[in-house]
Amino acid sequence: MIPSAPTLAFVESPVQLLNVLEWAYARATPAGPLPLDGIPPQRARSGPAPGEGPGPAAPVRIVVLPPTDPMSRGQLRRMAALARDEGHDVCWQEARGSRLAPLRALAALARDVRAARTVVVGDPFSRYVQLLLTLVRAEELVVVDDGTATMEFVAQTARGERLVRWHRAGGGGLPGRVRELAYAPVSATARRRFTPGPAADGGARRVEVFTSMPVVPHGATVLRANDFAWTRARFGPPRLTRGTDLVGTSLVETGVVDPGRYLDAVRALTAEHGATRYFAHRRESAEKLRTLGRETGLEIVRPDLPLELIARRGPVGRTILSFPSTVVHTLPYALAGTGVTVAVCDVDPSWLTGSASPRARSFLAGVSDTARDVRRLPARTASTAG
Repeated sequence: MIPSAPTLAFVESPVQLLNVLEWAYARATPAGPLPLDGIPPQRARSGPAPGEGPGPAAPVRIVVLPPTDPMSRGQLRRMAALARDEGHDVCWQEARGSRLAPLRALAALARDVRAARTVVVGDPFSRYVQLLLTLVRAEELVVVDDGTATMEFVAQTARGERLVRWHRAGGGGLPGRVRELAYAPVSATARRRFTPGPAADGGARRVEVFTSMPVVPHGATVLRANDFAWTRARFGPPRLTRGTDLVGTSLVETGVVDPGRYLDAVRALTAEHGATRYFAHRRESAEKLRTLGRETGLEIVRPDLPLELIARRGPVGRTILSFPSTVVHTLPYALAGTGVTVAVCDVDPSWLTGSASPRARSFLAGVSDTARDVRRLPARTASTAG
């Protein structure tokens, strides 16, 4: 059992852990919460000058609940090392891999969850995180970005809807419906925790969303802008290459985009923009990446850290191409002042699979439409690729 801590964070991905570090760094800044349009990327500096910026962040107890795939676990271990270098206490807690693992983890963490005054979570859609939230008595709950899912989380919470990932199409038959019914009380409790209100000690529970995404606050929820100040202060600026880099996506793996259409899109973008490297998403399959490399000639790179850190350390292309994803919102912050152009290629509706969620088309369009300080690629790129 880990010792109790006033601030306890739960992360399940490398990006979540990165954003916990960003949140802790931002908390050391005297300024209060800022509106999301208060720090446009083009005005963010490349990092504090010597002697400027916040002091050391208050230590956070970070509990890593790792997934089972090797790429994610490797990146999480690298991020955990960076977090320890920043003075945070990192605990690696296995919660998957067997039927009893979740129960063992819950028993190991229960006392500390109840004792924490501030609880930070990275994935409000996670069933395991929602289960932990039933034990929370904290006076403050913070949600840090888990990518573009934050946009859907804030919208669903504002509408009072149950929390469902945007790419889930539903279904699952009778067993799935039975599981949903059995889990409903836990999900309902989690939704209440994400709404500001009375705390267990009789005081008021504060809810904060720390995000780079363009979201609209609801009720008494506090928004704090994540402009990747820690990343800019610790890394870079990067050396720029003459080439163009392409960022991969897991839309095929989540069943949203047809594999053949995706290959066509990557091939077209590579030919049109002279891309030379492909930064793979940690969830992309090895078979898919081998096909992409063989068919396009791209150098396939499997990053050992989140792309925001990889790009900031460099070397990186003067242009970074991406499909609608988190990086079209985060890279303009992380690479502010470096001269790198981030461009987004829309997903043509004809690329979607028949099993894609009904909301997939509008959600992906919204990710592109709301991206700031990025270049939108001509529509002909999408039609050519499709």
